[in-house]
Amino acid sequence: MKKSLLTLLLCIPALSLAAINNPPPRILMVVSSHGKLGNTDRKTGYYLSELTHPYYRFKQAGYKITIVSPQGGDAPMYAVKKSDPINRRFLNSANAMKQVQNTLKPSEINPKNYAAIYYAGGTGTMWDFPQNKKLADIASTIYEQGGVVSADCHGPAALLNVKLKNDKRLIQGKNLTSFTNAEEKAAGFTKYAPFSLEDALIKQGANYKAAPNFTSHVVIDGRLITGQNPASATAVADAVIKKLN
Repeated sequence: MKKSLLTLLLCIPALSLAAINNPPPRILMVVSSHGKLGNTDRKTGYYLSELTHPYYRFKQAGYKITIVSPQGGDAPMYAVKKSDPINRRFLNSANAMKQVQNTLKPSEINPKNYAAIYYAGGTGTMWDFPQNKKLADIASTIYEQGGVVSADCHGPAALLNVKLKNDKRLIQGKNLTSFTNAEEKAAGFTKYAPFSLEDALIKQGANYKAAPNFTSHVVIDGRLITGQNPASATAVADAVIKKLN
C-alpha cells in the first residue's frame, strides 16, 4: 500500500510537466461585431445557437476555446432563444459570457496555436467577415498547417477572400454550403442583405451544395467543413471534432 502511494506521488511532477508541455488543443471561434441590419434600426450580430451549440460540443471533446471578433470586445448576439436549454446554459455561465463580452481582436491571435477555426453565422457576418484580411490570414494559416476551417450558415462569408500561399482561394473547386438564396427569401432577409452569399461563393469557384430549406446539412471537403443553417451548427462541430481525431 505504501509502495503504491509512493509511486503515485513520484508520478505527479511528471504528469504536471507533461500537461505543461502538451496543452489541450485549441479551437478559434469567430463571431460578428456588426450589430445593425443594413440601413434599418433593426439589430443583428451573431446567431446565438450557432455559437453555443458548437461551443459546448468542442468543450465536451476536450478543446480549449478562444472567441474572436473583427473589432474585439462585446460582440452583439441576436436570435437569443432562451427556450433553447443550451442557450440558457451559456447565458447563465459567467465564464462563457465573459468570453463573448470580451472577445479578442484578430491582431491578438497567433493562428499557430489553433487546430481549427469555426465561423459562427448570423446576418452581421455579411458586413464584417468578407473583407477582414486578418481573419482571412488566420484561416489560411490554420488550414495550411494542417488544421480545419469550418463555418455555418452566414459564416462562410468569411471564406470568400481566404487565399492560400499559391494565391488560390481556399474555396476554389471545393464543395461547400451556406445559408441559401431560398432560405434568405423565406427568412425575409433578401431585401437587407448586402449581397447574395450563395451567388458570391459560386462566383469565387466553389461547388455549392444546397439541401431543402432549414434542414440540417453539412458539406465536408477534406479539411473544409461548412453547414447550411442554424440547424446544422451541431453537426458542423461534430464533423470538425471527427476530422481532428
